[in-house]
Amino acid sequence: MPASKDSDLDQKPLSSGLTRRQFIPLLGATAALATVASRSVAAAKPSDAQARFVYVGTYTFPGVPPGGTHQSTALGIYVFKMDPSDGGLTPLQIVPASNPSFVALDPTQTHLYSVNEDLAGHVSAFAINAATGTLSFLNMASANGAFTTHISVQPSGQYVLAANYGNLGFPGSFPVYRILANGAIGPMTDIFLGAGNGTGPNPERQEAPHAHQILTDLDGHHVFGVDLGADKVNVLNLNPGTGVLTANTVPFAPVASGSGPRHMAFHPDRRHAYVLDELASSITVFDYDSARGAFIWKDTIPTLPDNFTGSNTTAEIRVHPSGRFLYNTNRGHNSVTMFAINAATGELDVLGWESTRGEWPRGMNIDPSGTFLYAANQNTDTIAVFRIQDSNGKLKFSTLVHTPTPVDVEFGSVA
Repeated sequence: MPASKDSDLDQKPLSSGLTRRQFIPLLGATAALATVASRSVAAAKPSDAQARFVYVGTYTFPGVPPGGTHQSTALGIYVFKMDPSDGGLTPLQIVPASNPSFVALDPTQTHLYSVNEDLAGHVSAFAINAATGTLSFLNMASANGAFTTHISVQPSGQYVLAANYGNLGFPGSFPVYRILANGAIGPMTDIFLGAGNGTGPNPERQEAPHAHQILTDLDGHHVFGVDLGADKVNVLNLNPGTGVLTANTVPFAPVASGSGPRHMAFHPDRRHAYVLDELASSITVFDYDSARGAFIWKDTIPTLPDNFTGSNTTAEIRVHPSGRFLYNTNRGHNSVTMFAINAATGELDVLGWESTRGEWPRGMNIDPSGTFLYAANQNTDTIAVFRIQDSNGKLKFSTLVHTPTPVDVEFGSVA
């Protein structure tokens, strides 16, 4: 696929109704405003959490999302205000957009960027009102690929990085854009395609490269492109002046064949990294050399109980801000796996599993204070909120937020 510089900067968001697995849209549904319900009867406890704005990405009407069971009624990006007493979410705004499944904020929390996970993938920019947390559309740019599934902002705030899952004649790829002075998305500066044919042993999911996530390490020294189709994490370097990606001296980190890496997360100590293997329902633990951008395999641990016999794919992985705990979501088992992290070695010990009180928990995140965990149940139109117990890292159910087809949950500024 050529690295076209066309950016479609003046386009407004359009609804295509398609998702990357090409589910056929149904007809006729109405959008439902998010409501908060089913609160835990347990009394709220004091916490370090603060009221802040929360942004939820979705798959939108009229499509059926990947792995979905029904037509979505979502309309775009949902803006909420978080209640620090129980983690509940009060709806503030619905911003029309087509399949904004994943969103990301810039370091100043003044702009939000989203994917548009359509057959013709795009990325979109929004300005954030500091007082109200609401969004105003700035512009949209072509992603030069199919089904743009992930987006992040380079820590300097100069570039937006995206991942195109790919489809048919469009292999998975990683485009880069310059951010303009007003926060809008500027020209595409590069697009990276992994070397080789990108195929793995799973013929249904690994027939080609499938870019699933792009992010930097915590200090922005290196860029990592997670490729589900190729069973590897590409290790790249971003030129801060030109925005061009080049392969690192150690160009990739492999995972076991057929694992299908989806997302990854870094430990706050900068010495360990964790790759979530979607197809194998496992986590690959690496020692991380930040100077060289190199990974050294340490362990691979399953995310499911030994006695589980059903089908499952993993979706999201997050490290607690304290660095003491790690969590991932399981779609099929419909749970969050809770792990303790060994402070010396970075290795994981299973603490247990907590039901997400819903089906197909795709997205999951932890509020910046480390008090609440949010698990987005795509197929039951809810976000389950859990209080994280500081003593042991286990989850205690707090409340359930009703909102259509939630995917990604991201946190903005204090409200």
